[in-house]
Amino acid sequence: MTKRASGSGGLVYSTQAGRMCPACRQPLASCACVVRGPAPAGDGIVRVSRETKGRKGAGVTLVRGLPLDAEALYKLGKELRALCASGGTTKDGVIEVQGEHRDRIIEHLAKAGWTVRRAGG
Repeated sequence: MTKRASGSGGLVYSTQAGRMCPACRQPLASCACVVRGPAPAGDGIVRVSRETKGRKGAGVTLVRGLPLDAEALYKLGKELRALCASGGTTKDGVIEVQGEHRDRIIEHLAKAGWTVRRAGG
């Protein structure tokens, strides 16, 4: 079974290989067109906030400032979504978890050794 991206016509998922790169149509793990450089620089503090802007009032918990590469960030996002039993996504260096889960995520990241702060109200 394969799914195609709407509008772009590129393969995005295959049951044999998982997520696919829409540009080169290779599995993301072996994609050659994505440049995997060093982790983004930051101040070493992970910030966890809640946001509703642009989401029709539905709140999401945002995790920013993790100095991880794209693959590690995706895996951590998957782990956090499973911890919260919620959906979400990982994009542009930010993990989004649907719903209000700041306390649970802060506690989990602190136990993992990260310096975590609650951002926003």
